[in-house]
Amino acid sequence: MVQGTTSDAGKSTLVAALCRLLKRDGISVAPFKPQNMALNSAVTSDGGEIGRAQALQALAAGIAPHTDMNPVLLKPSSDTGAQVIVHGKVRADMNARDYHRYKTQAMQAVLESYQRLRAQYRCVMVEGAGSPAEINLRARDIANMGFAEAVDCPVILVADIDRGGVFAHLTGTLDCLSESERRRVIGFVINRFRGDLSLLQPGLDWLEQRTGKPVLAVLPYLHGMHLDAEDAIQSGQSDSGSFRIVVPTPPRISNHTDFDALRAHPQVDLRFIGPGQPIPAADLIILPGSKNTRGDLAWMQAQGWPAAIRRHLRYGGKLIGICGGFQMLGQTIADPHGVEGAAGETAGLGLLDMHTELTRDKALRQVCGRFALDDQGQAVPVSGYEIHMGVSSGPAFDAVAAGSGSAAFLLEASDAGPGLHSDGLISADGQVLGSYLHGMFDTPQAVQALLRWAGLDQAQSVDLMQLREHSLERLADACAPLYQALKACPPFGS
Repeated sequence: MVQGTTSDAGKSTLVAALCRLLKRDGISVAPFKPQNMALNSAVTSDGGEIGRAQALQALAAGIAPHTDMNPVLLKPSSDTGAQVIVHGKVRADMNARDYHRYKTQAMQAVLESYQRLRAQYRCVMVEGAGSPAEINLRARDIANMGFAEAVDCPVILVADIDRGGVFAHLTGTLDCLSESERRRVIGFVINRFRGDLSLLQPGLDWLEQRTGKPVLAVLPYLHGMHLDAEDAIQSGQSDSGSFRIVVPTPPRISNHTDFDALRAHPQVDLRFIGPGQPIPAADLIILPGSKNTRGDLAWMQAQGWPAAIRRHLRYGGKLIGICGGFQMLGQTIADPHGVEGAAGETAGLGLLDMHTELTRDKALRQVCGRFALDDQGQAVPVSGYEIHMGVSSGPAFDAVAAGSGSAAFLLEASDAGPGLHSDGLISADGQVLGSYLHGMFDTPQAVQALLRWAGLDQAQSVDLMQLREHSLERLADACAPLYQALKACPPFGS
């Protein structure tokens, strides 16, 4: 099990690297994260929902993502509440106190999934969550040492030296653990090091002498990686290109991995715009997905962003809305059941002639189809997934069905039955596109066609899957010394 001294210490990438290294050795391996809190999620082969990081780790292991790899997923809808997803399906919306009481039941789901994976794979690489040193969360813990103790799993502890204070993080974390938990830690990994290793060596010697535990590896800072982020928006925005894309970023943004291909695109200047920042001049604005569509729309109204979006359209710019961002483009968003909070109805941006009603049931599906609005009229393949609670309908959809309106995509997989089905809409003036499709930029032909639609002449294609594979191989190569060290540690080496 890989645990970290802090969030974003490198647990997810370390598990991915070890999964790839085990795969190289011909050892069947599955990733596992007992409890994840993230708004970036993926749809699995068995029709459920897990954290995006576990889907990436499954790719590294060469297997299809499955709900057993992340049996408990928490998707925050406010500062004190979250949607609780168990074995890929929504169980309930709970506040923090209610969920703390629910953890006993959640642990049973965690252990069931873990045992199924242990029966299928020779090795299971487990990822912790946050830090095991959160004293207030120790009771009923299912995410870190509580799980490790329950299944008798050895732990390696990773810390990020780039943040500073790495020795305090490691020794302080150990001091917060019980005696049995400290014994469970077999060694340390220091992540994201850049500099002269000889200058670090005295600190490593001190750490090993003070704790009696080995430093298993010092891993380098790897630049230019293209790997799915678990939750936090990665720093260092793309600014190499001249085609500017702006993504307004509300508090409950979800699946911002939709923009990974754009971040990597050499012709694109991609900028995430946060609170208090005006929306700058842009060629394309994209409204991202949201875990709380009505709340995020109200927040955006308070920022003055809708007025800036309308000004952008008056000057000929293009606009895309994805999932929750798509719902915001309509006339109204109704929540009669209180799915996202207080029941009620909110006026949308009024840019597409449709209405959305939020529903208790969540749509979860992997989809593929085609996009036929590039400047040469050629249909290009698209693929992705849908994760949303809500149904959109209205005159704009009726026009598409009658052949007098434009669909954003024609999908080949849908709950509506066999054949092609429209997903999303394009406005009559061709400036606004909205869709429930996550991952619309992920295939090379699709990102090229969408950028041409948005106004980028001679748009290049970017193969995100190829970039991701290259990054996993680089990551695995960098972690090879750690892998060799672990092979000498039972039970890993057995």
